[in-house]
Amino acid sequence: MAITSANQLELLQTAEAVAREKMIDPGLVVEAMEESLARAAKSRYGAEMDIRVSIDRRTGKATFTRVRTVVEEEELENYQAEFTVEQAKQYMADPKVGDTFVEEVPPVELGRIAAQSAKQVILQKVREAERDRQFEEFKDRAGTIINGTVKREEYGNVIVDVGRGEGILRRNEKIGRESYRPGDRIRCYIKDVRRETRGPQIFLSRTAPEFMAELFKMEVPEIYDGIIEIKAVARDPGSRAKIGVISYDGGIDPVGACVGMRGSRVQAVVNELQGEKIDIIPWNEDMPTFLVNALQPAEVSKVVLDEDAERIEVVVPDEQLSLAIGRRGQNVRLASQLTGLDIDILTEEEESKRRQKEFEERTQLFMDTLDLDEFFAQLLVSEGFTNLEEVAYVELDELLVIDGVDEGTAEELQTRAREHLEEQARKALENARALGAEDSLIAFEGLTPQMVEALAKDGVKTLEDFATCADWELAGGWTSVDGQRVKDDGLLEPFDVSLEDAQTMVMTARVLLGWVDPTELEADDEAEGDETEEQEA
Repeated sequence: MAITSANQLELLQTAEAVAREKMIDPGLVVEAMEESLARAAKSRYGAEMDIRVSIDRRTGKATFTRVRTVVEEEELENYQAEFTVEQAKQYMADPKVGDTFVEEVPPVELGRIAAQSAKQVILQKVREAERDRQFEEFKDRAGTIINGTVKREEYGNVIVDVGRGEGILRRNEKIGRESYRPGDRIRCYIKDVRRETRGPQIFLSRTAPEFMAELFKMEVPEIYDGIIEIKAVARDPGSRAKIGVISYDGGIDPVGACVGMRGSRVQAVVNELQGEKIDIIPWNEDMPTFLVNALQPAEVSKVVLDEDAERIEVVVPDEQLSLAIGRRGQNVRLASQLTGLDIDILTEEEESKRRQKEFEERTQLFMDTLDLDEFFAQLLVSEGFTNLEEVAYVELDELLVIDGVDEGTAEELQTRAREHLEEQARKALENARALGAEDSLIAFEGLTPQMVEALAKDGVKTLEDFATCADWELAGGWTSVDGQRVKDDGLLEPFDVSLEDAQTMVMTARVLLGWVDPTELEADDEAEGDETEEQEA
């Protein structure tokens, strides 16, 4: 193919036709043609040469030029595309470093191989431009629902025509055992739009919790208007779902609005989700109350929340246990996803046995350490005393409210408790020293002898050792392993040391050792305080 007057206009016509078909800028197609012709010319004149091609956007005439750049003599590397100031003087009047000399060269004949190569370059450029156009068009539509048409199915993944682009609905994003045929209409949630060098860029989903939330927004005008808000969604796609809603208008019932007249609104969502049963639950800022609602239809007797561990303990009547857990644990699993808490479910009988066991253990503790009879020890436990520290250091008045306890008895109880604690501390200190604990650690403020003993048993024997500990190593914490929350026991966890306490102690140790500048800590604290105030505002 030679670039002649006969096919000059053909170039522009081809560019126009391709741009129209792919819905991209014709200029991008012409640029691709220029690049492909330049590549073909380089194979003819030499790869070292800087050959450029310019196609006139009006006439279609292709102009081939050779460009040479003026460089310093010591920087001259490519003799075909560069020359020195001295060499340039025969072509230019006053050459300077950085100037370019452009001369036209004869157009090349495109042989079969060169023409094929040019075609590949054009196709590649067009494909890239098409993908950029598709990304720009859909990047702001992530998080919305789109209607499309099924084009084909590949290895369980569905390729969906979404208008001016293609999306992919992966096998794990389909509900249950959905199957589609080419031409079927499909409604999906745009989960993500990413720039990819190959393959699809628009990732669709029908299992995402957000898909259900968007469907409700389409069916319930109050949600669209912001009067009702969807606070949380948990799904077992194709089977069951729970959705937490709150109304900002006291006159509108959020659950009733989402259900609709005779269930018309929720039924429309259920039909779209292949019959997925939906529990609509009123949201409550009080997490235990919200959880009681979330475990419907099961009844809950009692809830105990542990905010530090992000766990919640639920007590249900014996006959409600299977209902609360649900088939294959579905009900409690969805309630856990909805609240973001790990849920332990106990029956009233199990909880009663556990409380009885704790009662007996505490009674025995007071009998052994305070030399009390069983009745008197049980009185202490019944009044809410759980350990020796509470008995030893509580206000005297709190002991006097116990039946049969006068001032003398109360003082005797506290004396016995303090003596026992002091004896425990003395023994713990002896053991810690025997294990190699140094005075720098023993004298550190905030650590009791029992704590020092526990640290020494684990090899933490000096203040330097203590300063290298992480806060979670001391206070304990929770980590996720294979999707399961696993407990990490802390060295000082038995002594009720919180994560914040552990952080403070470790940083104090580092300041004492000179590892950290206290002024930097104060600046960090002030910055955190300002940030907290901004968030609250």
